[in-house]
Amino acid sequence: MRLFSSDLRQLVAVAALCLPAAAYAGSKDYQLQLVDTAVAQGPDAVIAVRLIDKRTEKPVEDAVIFATRLDMAPEGMEAMTTRIEPMPSQETGIYRFKTNLSMEGGWRLKLAMKVQGELETVQGELVLQAKP
Repeated sequence: MRLFSSDLRQLVAVAALCLPAAAYAGSKDYQLQLVDTAVAQGPDAVIAVRLIDKRTEKPVEDAVIFATRLDMAPEGMEAMTTRIEPMPSQETGIYRFKTNLSMEGGWRLKLAMKVQGELETVQGELVLQAKP
């Protein structure tokens, strides 16, 4: 049997349809969660955040955090910001940060991170309460 060029094109098209498509997760497939919504106010406050893959409900490790912001937007003071420093964590999928929660009340934590092997950036805003 001899294949003509149109037969070859059809054969290639059918073969391509039979191959599994590469599956990539989107940023909507991940969720950031506060480990504790209430954090002790003070200069050595520690905030812990969990990153979950919603498809498997498992924690995600080794994400690269490249943007952080902590402000008092929930209290109407978005300009009131404080520094936030990443800390090591021994727990899989838990990302810890040291900060100075100088005032009681609501604080908003904004994060942007890249999950290894994913194209989209995972972003989230979490609200916590600084308690005395």
